[in-house]
Amino acid sequence: MRKQLLFPFVLFIASFSLLSLVIPKNVQKKVTKEISKTFEVETFDLEEIKISKDVNDLLVRKIEGEKLFKIVVKNELIGYAYVDKAPSKTDEFDYLILLDKDLIIVKTKVLIYREDYGGEIGSKRWLKQFNGKTSKDKLKYQKDIMAISGATISASSMTIAVNTFLQNLAILHQNKVL
Repeated sequence: MRKQLLFPFVLFIASFSLLSLVIPKNVQKKVTKEISKTFEVETFDLEEIKISKDVNDLLVRKIEGEKLFKIVVKNELIGYAYVDKAPSKTDEFDYLILLDKDLIIVKTKVLIYREDYGGEIGSKRWLKQFNGKTSKDKLKYQKDIMAISGATISASSMTIAVNTFLQNLAILHQNKVL
């Protein structure tokens, strides 16, 4: 009897964790729109970049699930996309980092912000600070990246997220993943 109850529970937990690895449709639409606009292309393919366990263990923060992609047009690499979440005061927000084929940030975008306060981190003007950054850059909030009054936690969190990604980028490049 116990085994009969345990199996559906384990199946539910396993299916829930698999679903959390897939980009939700509302986020996917925004990612597609930003890629089209940034790279000035109508059609493209997103190819998930698989990271081996050995390389993932080297990363500052593991990249698991559908988060890192090659952007390909007519079998030619034009850039990379990274989609993830970062914590805000009481929730989290979804963000996108777009890189050119030389691994330089060309755009960052807050895709979905779920708080009443702090949404200013989604402004183009503030996010432009990340453009041009590479894996050689080390970003510090309030020094390299301007602070935002009323969005201290979210702005700091976005800076940490981009900085962590840039550190991971160096490791991925060294290990010939990118």
